[in-house]
Amino acid sequence: MHQRSDESQIDLDLLDALAGLIARLVSEGEALAKDFGVPAFFIKALHLIDAPLAMKELGQRMHCDPSFVTSIADMLEKRGLAVREADPADRRVKRLVLTSAGLEMKHQMEQAMLERSPWRQSLTGEERSTLISLIHKMAPPLSATDPADCPAEEVTNFLATAATPKVG
Repeated sequence: MHQRSDESQIDLDLLDALAGLIARLVSEGEALAKDFGVPAFFIKALHLIDAPLAMKELGQRMHCDPSFVTSIADMLEKRGLAVREADPADRRVKRLVLTSAGLEMKHQMEQAMLERSPWRQSLTGEERSTLISLIHKMAPPLSATDPADCPAEEVTNFLATAATPKVG
């Protein structure tokens, strides 16, 4: 049997712990989406629309292809959460603008996600600040990541698969 060094075992334990945290976050996000009666990717889309936003820009922020953004826009509009409008600077560009219902849902979802976040439940403010510093030491926040450096196709495929209703 192969013996692992203490350093290797710590790294494997860290990987396992992070995988568990990510699984918990995904589960919490799915539960939150179910509570609100929307697909899980709505949480991310609503969170990212902080002002009138070009659909192309939303796709870049979500790291997904334009056809998926069109589907998101269609669903947001159908639910009365957003409207498409022409960009005043370039009428060819369509922007998404949250309606008052969309802004309210965004606020409610963000509050509910914060209340469910494991770091808020388990860590002090100082511990959370330290955790942020440690994470940023390893990787920049997703919001600061160049879309070209992200696995957009894999993320899009995952989200599309997760959004597909299960027949059964």
